[in-house]
Amino acid sequence: MLKGNMLIAHGGGPTPVINSSLLGAVREAKLHEEIETIYGARFGAEGILAGDLMDLGQFSQEQLDLLARTPASALGSCRRKLTDADYPAVLECFKKFNIRYFFYNGGNDSMDTCHKVYQLACQSGYELRVIGIPKTIDNDLAVTDHCPGFGSAAKYAAVSALELAFDASALPIHVVVMELMGRNAGWITAASALFADQMPCEHLVYLPETNFDKEQFLSAVKEKWSKGRGLLVTVSEGIHYADGSPVADSGIVDGFGHKIPGGAAQTLSDMIMQETGLKSRSEKPGLLGRVSVALMSEVDQREAEEAGAVAVRSAVEGKTGFMVGFQTTREPEYRSETCLVPLEQVANAEKKFPLEWIGEDGASIRPEFRDYCLPLLGAYDNRFAQLR
Repeated sequence: MLKGNMLIAHGGGPTPVINSSLLGAVREAKLHEEIETIYGARFGAEGILAGDLMDLGQFSQEQLDLLARTPASALGSCRRKLTDADYPAVLECFKKFNIRYFFYNGGNDSMDTCHKVYQLACQSGYELRVIGIPKTIDNDLAVTDHCPGFGSAAKYAAVSALELAFDASALPIHVVVMELMGRNAGWITAASALFADQMPCEHLVYLPETNFDKEQFLSAVKEKWSKGRGLLVTVSEGIHYADGSPVADSGIVDGFGHKIPGGAAQTLSDMIMQETGLKSRSEKPGLLGRVSVALMSEVDQREAEEAGAVAVRSAVEGKTGFMVGFQTTREPEYRSETCLVPLEQVANAEKKFPLEWIGEDGASIRPEFRDYCLPLLGAYDNRFAQLR
């Protein structure tokens, strides 16, 4: 039996259900006498480096239960990429607080950090159980079928696109261009097409997995607009030209060295107006797409909480160096179960949207994606009246 304290931290952009994973981890930790004090790092890796930890045991169960419907990160997060020079301070923090169980809740960059912490413990002879808890709205973590956070973000994208489609049809005086998050992977933007068969207007969708062609885009816009039903265009923030240059570039990079997109929807709206003479307006939910709990998927929330609990349970059982993943079946009904994935397989690995799920026109999504994604959204009544 390994007795000691537990530390959980958040890395990268929050999701609507990141706090549900925290809740699941804390609830599970309270069931095991091996875990003495349950710590949370304030603002992720920054808190670990500063030794800024909070005792989560001080909060009542009533307060902790609110985590399941609390937006953003209750602990705080960061985009700090740890360097080799940082790891001695990480180990010093673990020793100071007698941390023997470490859980990092994040995406592929965070799983790289988690893997390096695991390697650090092994190399230094410090007994530490390390488990990664998956978290990303982008759904781009490798190996796992899907990732907690994506179901809720997909639901937000699907519902918002459907509502915008009704607006674009009701007052068809401009092309509506909506930008959704997804720097390199188009999973969220693809979700904007989940209810495409109920949209009363035309729809075009563009992902970063394919090269953006300006002339083809403008031709498609004019062709769809000519049908007189209105037009909604949904685009990933990271769409790019054939030479790799972004359609919209802010010229800024984040803490992990990733280019920050510069506003694809506005760029395309300007392009439409300047090149075709049509009116256009841009919409960008931006952070709302990952912070909204109003459209949280109950499936997503349940699985996120389960991921936190399984991480702690696995560590107490002696597992280390893994991330919690999901295996699923969708026929005859949706079922998921957790599994453990070696951290080395997911650290910095990126899962792109499958090209075979993109339509031949490059601007639509095939039904196979709907079969994959719709079960992750949970319940949603999309029966709208169409009188015209």
